[in-house]
Amino acid sequence: MPTSPTGRLVYDERLTAPRSWWANAALFGLSLAAVFMPYGLIAALIALAIGTCLAAIYVSAQGTARIRVTGDTLYVLDARIPLSALGQPDVLVGEDARAWRTYNAALRAFMVMRSFIPGAVRVEVLDPDDPTPYLYLSARTPEQLARAIDTRA
Repeated sequence: MPTSPTGRLVYDERLTAPRSWWANAALFGLSLAAVFMPYGLIAALIALAIGTCLAAIYVSAQGTARIRVTGDTLYVLDARIPLSALGQPDVLVGEDARAWRTYNAALRAFMVMRSFIPGAVRVEVLDPDDPTPYLYLSARTPEQLARAIDTRA
């Protein structure tokens, strides 16, 4: 867990995949086993194991993104961003969130998006030496993340 000299952990979220995706991983393994059933029971069991493992690895990889905020730093994936380099956070939901991850998106923006999470926070980067115009962070609780990032509150 990241530590901060000026404070404790304020916000912590792992962008995990929904439970239904795990069921789909199991169904993928079963469907692969059905495809290999004409080749025998052993082939079907091997296909079941391999198919389920591959699908589970994919689903697990979708849940590796983590967002943490301490008293003075934002941790996103491997990035460590001082809160002093960030502007006012904007909470995005619905059409606003979709717009900023599609046709309003800047090519240089730092984006951590998950299609299964509808809410997001957009934060301007104030550092003049950083070419990144803003951060777009998917979040299940975008209001809480925005409060944690906003150092003026």
